[in-house]
Order: sequence, then structure tokens, then C-alpha cells
Amino acid sequence: MTVTVTTTPTIEGRTISEYKGLVAGEVILGVNVFKDIAAGFRNIVGGRSGKYEEELRKGRDGAVAEMVELATGMGADAVVGVKIDYETVGGQMLMITASGTAVKLA
Repeated sequence: MTVTVTTTPTIEGRTISEYKGLVAGEVILGVNVFKDIAAGFRNIVGGRSGKYEEELRKGRDGAVAEMVELATGMGADAVVGVKIDYETVGGQMLMITASGTAVKLA
């Protein structure tokens, strides 16, 4: 079963028949010293840090996947109102959280 994930509160053309509840997925990424050094060099010359961007994508995808797994377990067809947050934890780690409302569609 495919679960639709959207940042909007509704899904165009579909009716929400039941609200299953809040779902969230969290991923914590450790900061690698060597990636920090490489990112620092890139910042000096004005480039982008491809390694950081890749890690952020992996973290975001992991948080969304965990959220969808929980929604599926609740019998949901979709997750609406999704929000993704990034926070530092202890100065050495990055926490990525995806949260939304699991719903059943008519």
C-alpha cells in the first residue's frame, strides 16, 4: 500500500474519512570531523558541501520513512500537514524530525 505524504492539510480530490492521529519519525545524525573540515574548506571558497547535503537527504528520508511506517501500522492511507524540523543536539549531532497527521481517505 502506498501512503501519500503531503505538507498540505488536505489532498485535492480526496476526502479524509478518519483522523488516525499524530505520527512522527526521528533520525539523529552524528557529525563527522573529516566532513566538517571538508565543509569548512568549501565554505571558504564559496562552494556547496555535497557530503552534508547528502547526509541531510538521507536523514530526512529516514525520518519520513519512519513516520510512514507508523502511519501504515495505524491503517492510514495518507499523512497530511507534514512538517520537517532540523535541530542540533549537544552541539555534535543533528536531529531531523518529520511529523504529521495520519488519515484514512474515503
